[in-house]
Amino acid sequence: MFDKTVAELSAALRRRQVSSVELTQLFLARINKYKNLNAFITLDPERSLAQAKAADARLAQGESTVITGVPLAQKDIFCADGWLTTCGSKILSNFVAPYDATLIEKFNKAGAVCLGKTNMDEFAMGSSNETSYYGAVKSPWNTEVVPGGSSGGSAAAVAARLAPAATGTDTGGSIRQPAALSNLTGLKPSYGRVSRYGMIAFASSLDQGGPMTRSAEDAALLLNVMAGFDVRDSTSVNEAVPDYTQTLNKDIKGLRIGLPQEYFSKGLSPDVAKAVEAAIAEYKKLGAQVVEVSLPNSQLAIPCYYVLAPAEASSNLSRFDGARYGYRAKDYTDLLDMYCKTRAEGFGAEVKRRIMIGTYALSAGYYDAYYLKAQQLRRLIAEDFKKAFESCDVIMGPTTPSTAFKIGEKSDDPVAMYLSDIYTISVNLAGLPGMSIPAGFDPKGLPIGLQLIGQYFDEARLLNVAHRYQQVTDWHKQMPKGFN
Repeated sequence: MFDKTVAELSAALRRRQVSSVELTQLFLARINKYKNLNAFITLDPERSLAQAKAADARLAQGESTVITGVPLAQKDIFCADGWLTTCGSKILSNFVAPYDATLIEKFNKAGAVCLGKTNMDEFAMGSSNETSYYGAVKSPWNTEVVPGGSSGGSAAAVAARLAPAATGTDTGGSIRQPAALSNLTGLKPSYGRVSRYGMIAFASSLDQGGPMTRSAEDAALLLNVMAGFDVRDSTSVNEAVPDYTQTLNKDIKGLRIGLPQEYFSKGLSPDVAKAVEAAIAEYKKLGAQVVEVSLPNSQLAIPCYYVLAPAEASSNLSRFDGARYGYRAKDYTDLLDMYCKTRAEGFGAEVKRRIMIGTYALSAGYYDAYYLKAQQLRRLIAEDFKKAFESCDVIMGPTTPSTAFKIGEKSDDPVAMYLSDIYTISVNLAGLPGMSIPAGFDPKGLPIGLQLIGQYFDEARLLNVAHRYQQVTDWHKQMPKGFN
């Protein structure tokens, strides 16, 4: 049962082939068995099993939804009532959330079971899941390499079959990049499609929650639950939400695929380029046609992002000072000293780096030179996509420039780490939906991801395009050795 998809588990539950309690016990046992991956921060078996029992009761009464009784893992960035919610940071290591994030609320209402809270880069700042206060997450494909980040715990958990699916968040690629490095299907919805209420903020104009699954079909099932307008979130968009499963099998003959020349230039691994080209060839067999497009400002996405995101982080993280909740330094002389020592002891090196960069960019004398210029460039990046979509329906390319790198390999070189998101960041800056799907492996057996980018609120098309590819390939069905 642990190797079945969400769709398959849902069918088995409704046919009474297995109970939610049995499934929950199975996955909790696997989580305990493979603790060496460090995929989870918090488990509460008693609470999880209580949810499973309630789900079984709903199933027996015929009051279930498609995902009632299905166990899921939740990224530890979402507040969940009564659960320790740390965001991978020492400064929140004792914070038990007093309320549910909208996303958690929606899953609870649908009858899903929470298996636990997954490990992540501290405050979602990282691309390797090495900045977590709770230690690095290891990839089930090779425990010497990273699973990607910041949603690395969710990625490792689903890849190793410790959970059928999980939630993640994507600020600059933190769903798509770990999905690519871990052989998963990861979807970043359009900005405003999934409520951010109760999701601990990193960069408010970029953050977006989304599903991390093994297939496009499962991603559609989860997005059906997650998507929707929320009056409690001022960035939520009141846009109609379709049933994403209804158009999965739609014919893609005549689909226009845009290939940005900038995504196939220097810096792209030959192994990744070969896999992406093979995936494009499969789409041609399905009746799609390829057109060349240009995103001339995409190479400036990283400097733009690393002005804007730290600037927003410096503001958002100012609330963590030890005065109201979370960690507080033990020895201090006055209030200011308490603030300084609490933040110095509570935040990790990468978080401190970004807070300082952001504060500098927003300071008097530098606001116009850095922050304002970055916002202007952000608009140009969005305009590039708008122009590209005049001649294509979906943009495709690599998700990452290479496959997974070794743990510790880029820890002392922040710029090299930042470059691993070079193909994903521009999508967040533009607010578009983006998706990564499995597209092969390199000679070392490490996964490669194909990125799909769509127009605003066109997640249904992305899921359809991904699903059609997965019907004729089996990359997404591959499982790491040693986790049977």
